[in-house]
Amino acid sequence: MTLGDTLGHARTLLFVPADRPERFAKATASAADGIILDLEDAVGAEHKSTARQHVAEYLRAGNSAVVRINAPGTPWHDDDVAMIRRHTCGVMTPKAEDPEILAELHRASPHHPLIPLLETATGLLDARELCRVDGVVRPAFGNVDLAAELGVDPADQQALRHARSSLVLAAKSVEVAAPLDGVTTAVRDDTALARDAEHAASLGFTGKLCIHPGQVAQATTAFTPSPDLVRWARKLLRDSNDGAATLVDGQMVDTPVLERARAVLARAGA
Repeated sequence: MTLGDTLGHARTLLFVPADRPERFAKATASAADGIILDLEDAVGAEHKSTARQHVAEYLRAGNSAVVRINAPGTPWHDDDVAMIRRHTCGVMTPKAEDPEILAELHRASPHHPLIPLLETATGLLDARELCRVDGVVRPAFGNVDLAAELGVDPADQQALRHARSSLVLAAKSVEVAAPLDGVTTAVRDDTALARDAEHAASLGFTGKLCIHPGQVAQATTAFTPSPDLVRWARKLLRDSNDGAATLVDGQMVDTPVLERARAVLARAGA
């Protein structure tokens, strides 16, 4: 499985401040499907250069990670891109809005799977074009920054429901992996985390960004098909009539239902 495939199937990606190398190993040892070494929001301007060196050392040692670089137009973007070009890693691009800028990054680093972070109104409105850029494996939803721009509470599911659903549709329309949902900022509130993850999963998200190791297990469970759902999918495929419309346990089953069952089993195997 390629790095792009791995990131496309990830249920949880855990942010780690890139200027805190003592946390890298602990994050990697967590149950997260991958880690994001964050050069952007988690690192102050005075520590950007040192953080970049820590990331380079970590990747040079053969470790796997996604790197969230600083946005184009910032003083650190070009140095971030130069660093990642020398290593194997996934790349998360913050404030993704312009497909051409994303395409330019892909041309500069064609072997790096891209996860654009859509966290502005402009980015969400252009989500389909961003998702279709070569190198993009899946988008991620930046709920906190988007909520601030819109003047709404990032925990208000109704306020951001349309934005979330539009991102799911955009990803599916160009056949990239379903999106990763944004972070739950209440790191010690299991109820809030469960509510957020279950809501995102119900809309078609298949993974979540985490900001604390304690969030990983619960988020992973939310995006893993339950044993009952897996049994349903297996029974449906076993008892179906080669895709022709039929009844299974009183339920009408045809090709779209079978496709959902296959998708359930694929996610259960992730």
